Amino acid sequence: MTASEEIRAAAQTSKAWPYEEARKLLKRWPDGKAAGDPVIFETGYGPSGLPHIGTFNEVARTTFVRRAYEELTSNPTRLIAFSDDMDGLRKVPDNVPEQEMLAKHLGKPLTKIPDPFGTHESFAHHNNAMLRSFLDRFGFDYEFLSATDCYTSGQFDDVIRKVLRGWDGIMGVMLPTLREDRRKTYSPILPISPSTGRVLQVPVDVIDAEAGLIAFDDEDGARIQQSAFGGAAKLQWKVDWAARWVALGVDYEMAGKDLIDSVVQSGKIARILGGRPPEGFNYEMFLDEKGEKISKSKGNGLSLEEWLRYGSEPSLAFYIYREPRKAKSLHIGLIPRAVDEYLQFRGNYPNQPIEQKLGNPVHHVHGGKVPTATLPLTYGLLLNLVSLPGVADKETAWKFVQRYAPGTSPTSEPELDELIGLAVNYARDFVVPTLKRRPPSAVEAEALRDLDNELAGLPAEADGEVIQNAVFEVGKRHPFESLRGWFGALYETLLGSTQGPRMGSFIALYGIDNSRRLIAEALESVPA
Repeated sequence: MTASEEIRAAAQTSKAWPYEEARKLLKRWPDGKAAGDPVIFETGYGPSGLPHIGTFNEVARTTFVRRAYEELTSNPTRLIAFSDDMDGLRKVPDNVPEQEMLAKHLGKPLTKIPDPFGTHESFAHHNNAMLRSFLDRFGFDYEFLSATDCYTSGQFDDVIRKVLRGWDGIMGVMLPTLREDRRKTYSPILPISPSTGRVLQVPVDVIDAEAGLIAFDDEDGARIQQSAFGGAAKLQWKVDWAARWVALGVDYEMAGKDLIDSVVQSGKIARILGGRPPEGFNYEMFLDEKGEKISKSKGNGLSLEEWLRYGSEPSLAFYIYREPRKAKSLHIGLIPRAVDEYLQFRGNYPNQPIEQKLGNPVHHVHGGKVPTATLPLTYGLLLNLVSLPGVADKETAWKFVQRYAPGTSPTSEPELDELIGLAVNYARDFVVPTLKRRPPSAVEAEALRDLDNELAGLPAEADGEVIQNAVFEVGKRHPFESLRGWFGALYETLLGSTQGPRMGSFIALYGIDNSRRLIAEALESVPA
């Protein structure tokens, strides 16, 4: 049995969520799509703002399912990244220039609004370029589609005709979900005003469904008859979502838990249009460190740039992979642990049986091509090192690392070099400002003197295990309630933190002489 056949066999029963999702598609198309057509995955993007961590989240998770399906079947697939760039601009984003200029264009399609950055044909073209650059940066395999192109080229004309034919049925789905005042103006079709160019939220009458002719009152009160084809109108968003599924043949699209009702309504509309709603699932939303839902308007979230300043890209994908149906925190403080857990899972991967490999998040993060390199240090241990006075830069930190792990260098170990740089950033911004070493108590001082004597008797090149044993033995000889109390004392008096690393590994990394100097400084702070 080949490796791919072994994976396919194990994936049939794997409980890893991407395989569970992929098996939905296997059920949808037991023999694959007709004529060998690819299974279509889609993810949507609203280009009124710049790409963010939620964009990464949705594309990454969709990619996990896509790869799982390919492993199960070897059938062809496509991932469409769809930009809703014909939407009317509802509000001016806070984080862009030319606020007054943008305010003058509220209501117009995003592709008809000048680019406030002055680099592209329109605001949407700028943000679409940012999206594509963003997706390319992370190596996603996708095809970009613009709503404006789909509407103006006539690609959506046939599905718009189906909307006009199914008008009453669609209204029957949507009106019960709306407030009474909204029902009076609701229309599945949003015409573009011929006088102002704005996307209008007005009642629409269907004059001729086959010809695509509609009638509505323009902003100036004039009664207008015009075509709904060729970009002269767009669909209301839940109808648009359904129409897109039908027109593009979408088989899989996921969405946040806040869109469950929208998925249901769009699914009903897709059936009215003669299509089949895609498979998919609803993921939970991220929470901030206070347990509150992350909101772009509140600004209480964590940006992608912030994560990548302190943690690696694979560690973010690893964190996003795990428990997608569970509400999880997303804040700066969890990055160090996420990085170390990613490295731990990666280290376990080579020796796992195939069933465990397929359930290991790193298999999905790396598309089955998991790096085999191992790192000699954890992120947590590096954080403790670079938080110490005089070790707050990569160059100095490397000197300690090279003594601890001879033969390593920034050139030969680029991943370790990146990790050291990330730890330096995190320590400088979040750890060092909070550190405060306290004086040891009398009992702790006696134990520290004992530890100093033990370290003095060890060779300079003693490894972490030998040193750890010595630390343990010292703790046992002194009247601490538990060894946890002894290690807590070491963290608080030597490192200025309430928690810390495996002390044997830390002392081996920092050096016995340097560690003895830390002990001497702690003993000097004991009150006379």
